[in-house]
Amino acid sequence: MENHNDTALDRRRFVKSGLAAGVAALAFSSLAARASGMPMSRGHRRSHVPDYGPLQPTRDLATGLELLALPKGFEYMSFGWTGQIMDDGRPTPTDHDGMAVSARRGPFISLVRNHELSAGESNQCLVGGSMYNPNEFGGTTNLIFDLFRGRFVYSYTSLGGTIRNCAGGPTPWGSWVSCEETFHSWGSRTDGFNHGYVFDVPGFGTSNGLPIRAAGRFSHEAVAIDPRTGVMYETEDANPCGFYKYVQPGAGHRHWRGRRNRNEGLRDGGELYVLAVEGESGKDLRGGFNAGDTFPVTWVRVTDPEGVNGRPFDSAPGAAIFSRGEGCFEDAGKIYFVSTDGGAEELGQVWVYDPRAETLTMLYESSDSADVDSPDNIAISSRGGIILCEDGSWTPSRLVGLTTGGTTFPFAENRIVLNDGDIDVIDAVFPGTRDNFWDDPVDDYRGREWAGATFYGDWLFANVQSPGVTFAIRGPWRNGCL
Repeated sequence: MENHNDTALDRRRFVKSGLAAGVAALAFSSLAARASGMPMSRGHRRSHVPDYGPLQPTRDLATGLELLALPKGFEYMSFGWTGQIMDDGRPTPTDHDGMAVSARRGPFISLVRNHELSAGESNQCLVGGSMYNPNEFGGTTNLIFDLFRGRFVYSYTSLGGTIRNCAGGPTPWGSWVSCEETFHSWGSRTDGFNHGYVFDVPGFGTSNGLPIRAAGRFSHEAVAIDPRTGVMYETEDANPCGFYKYVQPGAGHRHWRGRRNRNEGLRDGGELYVLAVEGESGKDLRGGFNAGDTFPVTWVRVTDPEGVNGRPFDSAPGAAIFSRGEGCFEDAGKIYFVSTDGGAEELGQVWVYDPRAETLTMLYESSDSADVDSPDNIAISSRGGIILCEDGSWTPSRLVGLTTGGTTFPFAENRIVLNDGDIDVIDAVFPGTRDNFWDDPVDDYRGREWAGATFYGDWLFANVQSPGVTFAIRGPWRNGCL
């Protein structure tokens, strides 16, 4: 899957690129010298005061602009703005969405970032050898970050020709599964392509542009893979919708990890299932539950995974019903996922599925938009706290922390308001952002959604979808639960 001739990225090339780029010389002021790299062991989680105190406007170390509000002691830098020229010569696409750290080589980590684009939107992802459908504009870009120097050093396009790449998930074999959030009737497009698939994108290199058809064709949102079994769990952004598992060939048993070919990627040709509550056919789980409510579950095979005769959900009678499944995350063998408008107040739910016990438990249901409004992408820190990316009407939009005790707190606010002078500043640091921006960049973006939150060691990386920018955040994490 990896194209070494096209995007061979070795340490010397990273360093050369980092020295050549003015922005790469920017590092975190007081925190860059701290040891960085390996995530904290899950066996060493500690109890802390849950939040980090009040938020305050904080300047971006790259541009000097006040783009975010963060707790005292935290700082951040921006990178990967829409239009910014990447190292492969292409402008950065807009509509940044799901993202995760997918692989590491020495001090360098690779973040694969989705772009939720459709035909008709500019700044499309185009990359030779990695296109699915040349008529479509969605795809992924890869960002290389140097942990030792605390800076972004490289970026390039890794998948193109897809539709509305919304979220996805990292894999145990060093890649990112990118999901198309779209569905249409089979064979209804004039170009002959069908969409609504998932694609495997390597952390270092480019995708082969081939969909994993057996994993289903529906309005995909996110995935999480159990590293012990190789089973992939999938959410669906629809109402009603199901919660799926894809058992790739060879997966589903305890010896899977030792037999896995790490360079092979996600295997096609497996079987797709959807979750059902045992003894309650068609159980409606869309709203009105309490934290701790638990249901024994089973799985129903999906007989039409590619949706040739309709939605795959319809070919699995008895499946449990959710509304707008979105973020999905594996932690310590459990699978956490979000229903973004689930709950009695339609403000969002967080569920946890235990594959070993075959149970589904309600972890959190929002009853007040002040607590959290329409959570989307989700990530779990090494200390056990959960970060939720808001995609609702609350302004400014927030990154919200969810404690193990079930309480929430705002961790970050989107304060992006850009005028002409601000665009000049950004363009001076990141050339191309003015000329290649897909629309007029002057706007108030404070209500635009957060996406792609992902932890790695001392770092939290996250996107604001529009104007399209990636942030690296660092600070005194041990003062709270994240």
